[in-house]
Amino acid sequence: MNTALRDRLDLALEAAWQAGRITLRYFQGGVQPDWKADESPVTVADREAEQKIRQMLERAFPNDGVVGEEYGRQEGTSGYRWLIDPIDGTKAFIQGVPLYGVLIGIETPQGVEAGVVLLPALDELVWAARGEGCWWKGRRAQVSVVNQLQQACLIYTESGSFAKYGRGPAWEALSRGSRVQRGWGDCYGHILVATGRAEACFDPVMNPWDCGPLLPILQEAGGTFTDWQGEATVYGPDAFSTNGLLFPALMEQLRSH
Repeated sequence: MNTALRDRLDLALEAAWQAGRITLRYFQGGVQPDWKADESPVTVADREAEQKIRQMLERAFPNDGVVGEEYGRQEGTSGYRWLIDPIDGTKAFIQGVPLYGVLIGIETPQGVEAGVVLLPALDELVWAARGEGCWWKGRRAQVSVVNQLQQACLIYTESGSFAKYGRGPAWEALSRGSRVQRGWGDCYGHILVATGRAEACFDPVMNPWDCGPLLPILQEAGGTFTDWQGEATVYGPDAFSTNGLLFPALMEQLRSH
């Protein structure tokens, strides 16, 4: 890893921790959400956490670009861009459920090269950088070795979203063909895949800030992170992660429906 990327990864780790501490001040404290134009919730914790990350980036790397969920896009000139979601899983956060995360991805001209996911309420940290592996709670993370769909655990975020976005038949077929399906979704579901605790996670609608760190994390853990057409990107309209072994079978199912 070059020095420039290493310096940014170090900052991402610290920024995620600082933002996570902010979220914990509000977690399970009865915080009331506002509702955005797309009917998604946002809280004071989301806003303060993203502000903290942006302040740290501005001090350390003022020429980098930033794309964040709450405060939009800031163009840069350095060739580096940060993808930020201060609370991925705000609905879980509001409910007092600990399956939410702070997401920070680092993009270079070659693509998203590094990323950090902190699950503050679970005290779990996952990070990866191209060629450096994926790390979970201080040890190397690896995807599972399950190679049969009928033995797979499939994860989703919201069951109703498949029909809403025209993916109902595909999800129904996957559900019938797999061993277990659970709604441990948002970033947590993809982290379960990266750490070998599930075989695939499906989201029929995504934004770049939802995906930022997930592509390097899944790839460095030995899995895949793609859109539903099979392209490895954080800029698709949808996304799913797999343990790699099941990717061909899952793509066949998605394409046939």
